[in-house]
Amino acid sequence: MSQYVFGVDIGGTTVKLGYFDTEGNVLDKWEIPTRKEDNGSRILPDVAGVGVGAPGPIDSDGVVHKAANLGWGVFSIKETLENILKLPVMAGNDANVAALGEMWKGGGQGYKDLVVVTLGTGVGGGIIVNGKMLTGANGAGGEIGHIHVEDDEQETCGCGNRGCLEQYSSATGVTRLAKRKLEKTTQDSVLRTSTLSAKSVFDAVKAKDPVAMEIAEQFGQYLGEGLA
Repeated sequence: MSQYVFGVDIGGTTVKLGYFDTEGNVLDKWEIPTRKEDNGSRILPDVAGVGVGAPGPIDSDGVVHKAANLGWGVFSIKETLENILKLPVMAGNDANVAALGEMWKGGGQGYKDLVVVTLGTGVGGGIIVNGKMLTGANGAGGEIGHIHVEDDEQETCGCGNRGCLEQYSSATGVTRLAKRKLEKTTQDSVLRTSTLSAKSVFDAVKAKDPVAMEIAEQFGQYLGEGLA
């Protein structure tokens, strides 16, 4: 009987891989850059695993219905990766499988109803009701990153709409807010001498940088409204 499994989380910036025993204990973990060139066609050949989570609506058959942060259209992750690995593959939305993991081995142990929100390159959500994942008809249940939260947005989200929560409350969204803030103010900030990223913004918040703190407040307001 097989005793070990791999879990894979395909994100817009990195692919994270975990090596587990069948009891869910982590034996090792690592990550590699996500290769998004050529419309993301090089991503799956780089992945070694059986359980795969990826951003975007993924139905119960393992078919992804467009993943904006990866450049994917509609195709079967399950069949594609099974042909590469010659192994059985299960695929699901990254936030959904994160929710299942939290219910099984994380902060949701002992509970059958929970909501998990993932903040990374994008914003994702997983909803479990009475122990069952709420996936929706096309696998888009819980995809809170594309809730509309801003009417005045001019830039287009990766999904094609404007004013999505993901444009402000993801790692890339925080960077966008920081860039706009620095363009509008002449106030001194350590962010002017560093490479802008979500990490540099929140490092500056820890250092009590006033501009960074305003950016974090704006980020929190969007996130709070979206969750409400």
